[in-house]
Amino acid sequence: MRTETPVSVQLSDYKPYPFEIEQVNLRFDLDPDATKVRSELKVRRTGGAGDALVLDGEGLTLRSISIDGQALDASCYEQTDKALIIASVPDVFTLVTEVEIAPSQNTALSGLYMSGGRFCTQCESTGFRRITFYPDRPDVMSAFHVWMAADKATYPILLSNGTPGETGELDDGRHYAVWDDPHKKPSYLFALCAGDYDVYRDSFTTMNGDEIALAIHVDKGDADRAAWAMDSLKRSMTWDEQTYGRAYDLGVFNIVAVRDFNFGAMENKGLNVFNSAYVLADEATATDADFEAIESIVAHEYFHNWTGNRITCRDWFQLCLKEGLTVFRDQNFSADMRSRPVQRIKDVIRLRARQFAEDAGPLAHSVRPDHYGSIDNLYTATVYEKGAELIGMLRRMIGEELYRKGMDLYFERHDGQAVTIEDFYKCFEDVTGEDFTQFRLWYAQAGTPEVTVEENWKPETREIEITLKQKTPPTPGQPVKKPVPIPLEMALLDEEGNLAEWTTILEDEDVTLTMEMPDTVTEPPLVSVNRDFTAPIRLNRSLTREQRLAMVRMETDPFNQWDAVQTLVKDEILALSEGSQAEPDDALVTALAGAVEQAVDDPAFAALLTRLPEVGEMFLERQPADAVALNAARKKLQSALAAKLSGFSAETLGKPTPAPFDPGAEQAGIRALRTAMIVLLGVSPDAGAADTLRGLYNNATNMTERLAALRAYTVQKGGKANEALADFEQTWKDNPLVMDKWFALQATTGDAETIKTLAAHPAFDLRNPNRVRSVVAAFTMQNLAAFHAPDGSGYQAVEEIILKADKANPALGARLLTAFEQWRILEPQAKAAAEATLKRLQSAGLSSNAADIVARALG
Repeated sequence: MRTETPVSVQLSDYKPYPFEIEQVNLRFDLDPDATKVRSELKVRRTGGAGDALVLDGEGLTLRSISIDGQALDASCYEQTDKALIIASVPDVFTLVTEVEIAPSQNTALSGLYMSGGRFCTQCESTGFRRITFYPDRPDVMSAFHVWMAADKATYPILLSNGTPGETGELDDGRHYAVWDDPHKKPSYLFALCAGDYDVYRDSFTTMNGDEIALAIHVDKGDADRAAWAMDSLKRSMTWDEQTYGRAYDLGVFNIVAVRDFNFGAMENKGLNVFNSAYVLADEATATDADFEAIESIVAHEYFHNWTGNRITCRDWFQLCLKEGLTVFRDQNFSADMRSRPVQRIKDVIRLRARQFAEDAGPLAHSVRPDHYGSIDNLYTATVYEKGAELIGMLRRMIGEELYRKGMDLYFERHDGQAVTIEDFYKCFEDVTGEDFTQFRLWYAQAGTPEVTVEENWKPETREIEITLKQKTPPTPGQPVKKPVPIPLEMALLDEEGNLAEWTTILEDEDVTLTMEMPDTVTEPPLVSVNRDFTAPIRLNRSLTREQRLAMVRMETDPFNQWDAVQTLVKDEILALSEGSQAEPDDALVTALAGAVEQAVDDPAFAALLTRLPEVGEMFLERQPADAVALNAARKKLQSALAAKLSGFSAETLGKPTPAPFDPGAEQAGIRALRTAMIVLLGVSPDAGAADTLRGLYNNATNMTERLAALRAYTVQKGGKANEALADFEQTWKDNPLVMDKWFALQATTGDAETIKTLAAHPAFDLRNPNRVRSVVAAFTMQNLAAFHAPDGSGYQAVEEIILKADKANPALGARLLTAFEQWRILEPQAKAAAEATLKRLQSAGLSSNAADIVARALG
């Protein structure tokens, strides 16, 4: 059996590339089966006189090679399956290589490949080496000039980075186009797209008065569905000018939507390539969650223009510098576009669901790791979401004014450079005069810090002592942790409101705060900690049930009020799952229902209050984790809440949905509450719930409510759910993005047999990441009771699919395997089945990407 065990790359081994690539001239003769790529590199030695020229290259057929116009004899260079090595080169020279590649055979979707009969590239992180020989690393930045030619009838639009130049006709019905990018960039930001598209066009005038031509290229007939993406782009451009003083710097900005894409989108300079799921939307085909995701991801990729493109990473260990920083920027954009408290809660839900789980398992790694086996496997929640939280903590600690000054200095000092975390923080040290050495421990240490809060009320002196203690649990390779600076926004509360508010920075292992209350305070105040989730930590508190209920009632911080509800609900689900109580506590259900009804003026927040913690979120609360028991307990509590809110639900759903449809925050909030009530109908004990849901499905005027009703109807397991599923399939069978939803709905509500049935469906396509994720990722991440079935049936259902996906697309295969990251904390039977599955996979000849994940999971 062949298993490609990846060689570990060490941060400590970093060395600058010994040559500068001053200019890259690329010439593409595009053909699906035999594309010819001519590369002309103008090279200057910057390292030692004896350094060989080593160029990355994989899957390339070398046709010719020359230096300064002289063809090289085969004895002058060595070509391996990973590189081209020329031992002796001049100090200044021009290297020309000609290679041939087959985009139509590229199922890994890395490099140059075909999607829907069109050419497309994806070069981050190491895809450019599959296009031509080049030092494929982020610290080698060069100016790119691109000439490309293709059949005009089949590929009438030819796009690349930068500014469009000369175009013209060639013989045999072919044509050509020239593109120049005036900004030096690393190879991972190179992009090329060629095909026949419909184009949605608009323009934007920058704060400098420059007119920018905007264009979104989509499948034929889909141009109108790009309107929301264009609107999001223009709002992003305005926001970046107003918030960071950053204007766009080219005359054109192009987006191309492709169906076959490993990720959400890619920020290539001036030519963003998007998964079509994050471009195309209208009320008939997209949910509010889709509209919100499009708004966020369009903003994210646009913001990369400065945080990632103009300033990039010195090496891939610094990935969080571009991704964490840009996630922080897009989160704040979304908060400004919508409800800041609701956005904060959603951000934390994602962080806890994915990143906290990552930190607690065998795949734990630091935000900036000191080694990796496969860089593709470090595009994780730790790098993105936790990386964003670190930027948020920095801003809270120094204040918005100094944060903006530090960012301005960062843009001024490092424009056009490939930099490190240390370079970034040096800018903030210079504007604040502070030393951020200890704060950077957040980047070096894996794991989620746990903060214990102890309170001591002294009635004779009306003093309250608050002791804060921090501890970060051991993680693989890091058994001992140092204290990190933890900013905590805090408050003291009574029935009248806030008695005091302040920010504490917990820098040591523990600290005790003593505060004296005024004469009017005779009872111990409630302590509110980590308001607005100021730090990515877990809180340990010994509060009574009465205190927690009082916190829900008295809390003035929206996040902490929501979190207090979540804490109570988690305790209830645990008690139900462990059999310590048979039925949900009516007082809690009544309080929860009351909180929902009282929040009706903010429907988006009210909808969040109905959301019970997912099964995966409960895994970290008590171990071993029994997914089946937790799921049953969660449903029991959800059913009780549905019964308690039945009147409110009927009233909410009895009102017409907002019309005409608007994807903005106000209407989306109203629909969020309506769909929350639809979700509760799915577990309602009411005998008529199924018929109500079928009526809601039939009469829905938008995809948000139609899909919610179909899912809830399916969950009910009664009525004629299969007929509704068949109706949905028949209606949308020709729309791939909507069909992804159909597959995902069944994967999240079915069992192992459902997965096997979906995998055998004629429309299931292993070559398309969206379709594979709609089945496997939906099942393994959102249907944990079925995935972690004690008999191992859930693991067996996805095992073969993962193996096949890995052979075609290693990046996809590895990403799917992260579903096993929590296997060690499962109840014994499921744990044993998961371990057996991982061992079978390990011996099955995995790609290096997948082998890295499995090896780390098994330890």
